[in-house]
Amino acid sequence: MDLNADVGEGCGDDAALMPLITSASIACGAHAGDATSMRRTVEVAMSRGVSIGAHVAYPDREGFGRRELSLPPATITDEVLGQVRALDAVTRAAGTRVCYLKAHGALYNRMADDADTADAVIAAIRTFDASLALLTLPDSVAMERARARGLKVFGEAFADRAYTAGARLVPRSRAGAVITDVAAVTRQAISLATTGKIVSFDGSVISIQARSLCIHSDTPGAVNLARVVRAALAESGISVRAFT
Repeated sequence: MDLNADVGEGCGDDAALMPLITSASIACGAHAGDATSMRRTVEVAMSRGVSIGAHVAYPDREGFGRRELSLPPATITDEVLGQVRALDAVTRAAGTRVCYLKAHGALYNRMADDADTADAVIAAIRTFDASLALLTLPDSVAMERARARGLKVFGEAFADRAYTAGARLVPRSRAGAVITDVAAVTRQAISLATTGKIVSFDGSVISIQARSLCIHSDTPGAVNLARVVRAALAESGISVRAFT
């Protein structure tokens, strides 16, 4: 199982998270980050042998990329392509490369169920480098469309987020959408890694088949959550390694 975190966003303690994760989804300047933060985050990831991904988003710094902007598909393609190219330039200068792409916030949620949005992101990947992996929501439109176009695609699940009965993320506007209790996060992480089944927000059991687990860097106590989850995975006999 891979353990990833969204980093380079100017929140949380990226340096403390890096030794605990195997993949780093680095903000590319749209919802957060800039050339300097990308360079610094890439350097820390390289020093820890962590796989690097482009964390692309709507150009919405004010809303941290978590507001739906309803951008047209062509604009989304251009935005995503520009962002991954920006991170690519940084990684190349550092002697490494971008290994995968993961959308952020509202874009992530929109492409999970909207084919036009999923196709827009996929078009950006294919234009940039068709060998680039996509990390996205399992059993989503995005996963289906990416596979149909021959992309490498991997499912992601969140240890620190609540899910609906339809295996979608509970909106952050609802109380309890972000899970901060150490025991609850650990329990969900282990269930996802061992059985692929968890209890949804309404109490029903749902199935989520994932290759990577995410802990958000801006979740309160993120470093401790990552530390405890990684230890629990090891205790359960689950190898933690990057998916790329």
